[in-house]
Amino acid sequence: MPDSSPLQAPQAAPTIGFVSLGCPKALTDSELILTRLTAEGYATSRSCAGADLVIVNTCGFIDDAVRESLDAIGEALADNGRVIVTGCLGAKTGADGANLVRSTHTKVLAVTGPHATDEVLQAVHAHCPKPHDPFVDLVPEVRAQFRGEAGIKLTPRHYAYLKISEGCNHRCTFCIIPSLRGDLVSRPVGDVLGEARALLDNGVRELLVVSQDTSAYGVDQKFRTGFWDGRPVRTRIVDLCEQLGRLAEPYGAWIRLHYVYPYPHVDELLPLMAEGLVLPYLDVPLQHSHPDVLRRMKRPASGERNLERLQAWRAACPQLVVRSTFIAGFPGETEDEFEHLLEFVREAGIDRAGCFAYSPVQGAAANGLPGMLPADVREERRSRFMAVAERVSAQRLERRVGATMQVLVDEARALGRRGGTGRSYADAPGIDGLVHLQPPSKASRTYRTGDFVSARIVAAQGHDLVAVPA
Repeated sequence: MPDSSPLQAPQAAPTIGFVSLGCPKALTDSELILTRLTAEGYATSRSCAGADLVIVNTCGFIDDAVRESLDAIGEALADNGRVIVTGCLGAKTGADGANLVRSTHTKVLAVTGPHATDEVLQAVHAHCPKPHDPFVDLVPEVRAQFRGEAGIKLTPRHYAYLKISEGCNHRCTFCIIPSLRGDLVSRPVGDVLGEARALLDNGVRELLVVSQDTSAYGVDQKFRTGFWDGRPVRTRIVDLCEQLGRLAEPYGAWIRLHYVYPYPHVDELLPLMAEGLVLPYLDVPLQHSHPDVLRRMKRPASGERNLERLQAWRAACPQLVVRSTFIAGFPGETEDEFEHLLEFVREAGIDRAGCFAYSPVQGAAANGLPGMLPADVREERRSRFMAVAERVSAQRLERRVGATMQVLVDEARALGRRGGTGRSYADAPGIDGLVHLQPPSKASRTYRTGDFVSARIVAAQGHDLVAVPA
């Protein structure tokens, strides 16, 4: 006779705690790991306490990030005790050549470098295997339900990062990213567009395109032709952006570009911005303006012509907003070279600027250059730079007072009746300013997080704007 005894209820799935640090590229790595874990039936949590195991995705680019990551690993070990480390810090060695994480925290279970999803999953399987679930494990459709092209996202529902490539082919003397993440590897254009469509279908209203070098997308593949919905599409940033813009158009969604090196072919993006397919916003990591400093940095893309290029971009698309990052106090930087940088920021009208005092990151070639400046000089120049950059930014923000702009709502209090916060096309999340939305004049007017609202700018306050819904 067949066994009529009831099946035992499956054991509860293990819970994996997760800590994600670093840049948006690292965040997309975290999202992929979480998507794979969830697809395999693991539960995930942002908390370390009570989890069966904790994964810490680290950053290791500059000294402050290294300290933050090492501290986070120590806290996870104290709170939980069972920790797997991944990310850029996992690939770094100490002065003695030994793995830095293992030398500092000897009790971690496993360490991998960045963009190492398979290795992380193998470590999870080894240290926290998921119990067999007879109701689920043999049903492929159920096990695959979380493997949609969009995957799990750690951002708010209305915006998401879309990583188009990994690694970088450049060897800038201040940077160790290629040693951590390797050379450029572009994602297939059809995969990128498939993920973009899935995100838009799931309610995302802003796609933030990221990579180490967005302009170089497809270089490693010699811009070969891929396919999307049966149509040929070249693996090239301009072609990709045109397709992303066409895809986002029916949703009224935004496409925002980050980490765009100013290569000549970037000029071809400006017509797409003028047409409205891509936001007229470019995050361009210029780093400096003086030709001699740029040569010592080994920066690509004819950096000495950046002022001319920015002026041409603004002529092609007058509403263009430019964000950039710079380094003050690079080895050998003279006072005249630094003054050249300050004048460049004024003349170029950089809308949003960040600045780091040069940090002698272990393994960076620039550490061996002559003329290392004292730390107090580097910090003093950073402060002077930011004072100039903030004045330029404030002047450019003042021009928007009186204008009506489209605002993407990030927070709505009482459906907007008590105001809210959002961002215009000029503001990327987490790094730029905000638009503070006042309560609408009509009591019947409401809006929610993720809505686009038309708003009239009534004031500029520091890095932010104040607006009234129109």
